[in-house]
Amino acid sequence: MIAFDLQCSNGHTFEGWFEDSQAYEEQKEKSLIACPVCNDTSVFKIPSAFAIKSSRTAREVSDQQAELTDINNKIADFVDKNFEDVGCDFAKEALKIHYGVSKPRNIKGNSTEEEEKTLEEEGIKFFKVPVPPPADADV
Repeated sequence: MIAFDLQCSNGHTFEGWFEDSQAYEEQKEKSLIACPVCNDTSVFKIPSAFAIKSSRTAREVSDQQAELTDINNKIADFVDKNFEDVGCDFAKEALKIHYGVSKPRNIKGNSTEEEEKTLEEEGIKFFKVPVPPPADADV
């Protein structure tokens, strides 16, 4: 068995246990993994404290988790400031840019797993940035 720290597209973090890495990939592909908070099936792995050597103290682990959270927040802040939010039209806009219908620009937004498969089939590269939960959210 292997445990992964997971996050949904709404920023909720949770843990999932799988027989192996392949089992995780197969379940993710079939949308069988859902966030226990909001039932979102768009989930991905995030860095885990389990990957840290056991010789580290709890304080060092906590410091490293805080550093990872800070990096995640900086990435999200950079994307917020430098990418146009196209909302649920992300896939449509990415296709327009790819085929020269719209001017090239940095965009961000939401897409379904089906739309992401279409983008991959069309050769459009994209990546998901974990969305940190609001500071006042209960996670």
